[in-house]
Amino acid sequence: MLSKFISLGDRIELQAVERRLRNDDDEKQRVYQSKVYEILSEDTLEITMPMEKTKLILLPVDGEYDMVFYGTTGLYQCFARIADRYKSNNVYILRVELTSNLRKYQRREYYRFSCALEMCSRSLEEEEVQAVESKSPYMLQPGLPLKRSIIVDISGGGLRFVSDQKYEPGSLVYCNYHLLKNGQNKLYEVIGKVLSAQELANKPGSFEHRVQYYNMDVTTREEIIRFIFEEERRSRQKRD
Repeated sequence: MLSKFISLGDRIELQAVERRLRNDDDEKQRVYQSKVYEILSEDTLEITMPMEKTKLILLPVDGEYDMVFYGTTGLYQCFARIADRYKSNNVYILRVELTSNLRKYQRREYYRFSCALEMCSRSLEEEEVQAVESKSPYMLQPGLPLKRSIIVDISGGGLRFVSDQKYEPGSLVYCNYHLLKNGQNKLYEVIGKVLSAQELANKPGSFEHRVQYYNMDVTTREEIIRFIFEEERRSRQKRD
């Protein structure tokens, strides 16, 4: 599959998994440039070691990176681990092993992980909306009824879920769900802005929503991205 879409010499962008955030104003994000040097197998390849000006960037062995390939038929994305680094024919090389499937990639989007996670949600009260929009310190009102729903995919930028409750596009919604972190379930409480709500054709009375996280802090976003990466890697190991 790899050799079907990727060719020798194709340009690559690498970014450490924990830093893969969509924040255009964050100049501290490090995106490294590389090229495909050799395709060793369908899940292992050699790439050139990144350089800045004339200085080699020694990315760490066992480091996990988000890789975007600039193929002749479009952009492709996967996660990979640096397995080794060495010099070959006077070229400094990184040997990388793919830890996820290669997927078509849309620039400026997060990778979405398909899942089936239970979630609870409700619309924000007016005073809560005002506090969130003004970025003022606020506390969510306790004890208000929550609607159960199912997350069908999740990313570092938002989520898609199905619920019997319809939330209007443009509204702000409180969501809580559990993700596995360091072997334990952790509760995540986030605010999302509803981008769309559509009734399912095969299930009248159920609505599919697309939600974008609203004013999410960096740490929480990183943890969600890490969860997705670990689950994708676990799924790949089971398939192998």
